[in-house]
Parts: sequence; C-alpha cells; structure tokens
Amino acid sequence: MAIKRKVQAVWKGSAKEGSGQLSSSNKFFDNTPYSFKGRFENEDGRLGTNPEELIAAAHSGCYAMALSVAISEAGHTPDQLDAQAEIVLDKEGDGFAIKEIKLTVKGKVSGLSKDKFLEMAEGAKEGCPISKALSAVPISLDASFES
Repeated sequence: MAIKRKVQAVWKGSAKEGSGQLSSSNKFFDNTPYSFKGRFENEDGRLGTNPEELIAAAHSGCYAMALSVAISEAGHTPDQLDAQAEIVLDKEGDGFAIKEIKLTVKGKVSGLSKDKFLEMAEGAKEGCPISKALSAVPISLDASFES
C-alpha cells in the first residue's frame, strides 16, 4: 500500500515581486506564505517558509524518527534526540542549487554505548527515506552522544 502526501503551491505575480501560498489537505499548511525575498535574500522578519526550510524540516524529522526506530529495535528507548538539517543553497550558473545538507544530531539514550549510537546514527542517515530521496546531494552527519 502506497502512502501519498500532497501539498499545493499557488503563486501569483512575477518571480521577484510575487508571492505564493502552500496548503495541505491536513491543514498543517493553510495558505502559508512564501516569497522570493524570503527564499533568496534572507529577508528578516518574514512570515512564512521556503522550499529549502521544508526540505530541512522533512529531513530532520525523518532522520530523528529513523534513528529512534533503530535505537528501539536494539532494545533501548531514546531519552531525547535533537536532529537538525541545514540546507546549503548556492548560486549555480544562472540559477541556484542545493549544494549540501548538513545533518546534526545530539542523542541521549540510557544504557547505550557511544560507539553503538554513532553507528546507528550513520545507519539512520543512510536508511531514512528522505536521505535516500536527496542522495544526489552530499549529506554530512555530525553526531554527538550523551549517556
């Protein structure tokens, strides 16, 4: 059985002066705004999101869950996993490209060794469905552990 998720983007106006809204069937996104300035000019005080933040949210969430599954399957329960994904967007030719994704995780798991945690952290990076989908981009991992 395939699981399907859908978000609709509506854009009005030119690329630089226009704006868009994102909406999802579950209403998590409900006319959430996004714009050129918010995406490419690091506009402060902006309301909304941008595609790169959405990729980072999806990747950090997927990664944390994949690592939690691995830890749970090894017979442990994570006390806390703090995962972050940073998307590096840079100019390429006439446009832009995602050049790198930097995953960072800080984990606290009682009864688990640091070496085993680091091994599981790397495995979760490789096994996370979002990591697999983004495999055309270099993905680095900085993992730290607290027992």
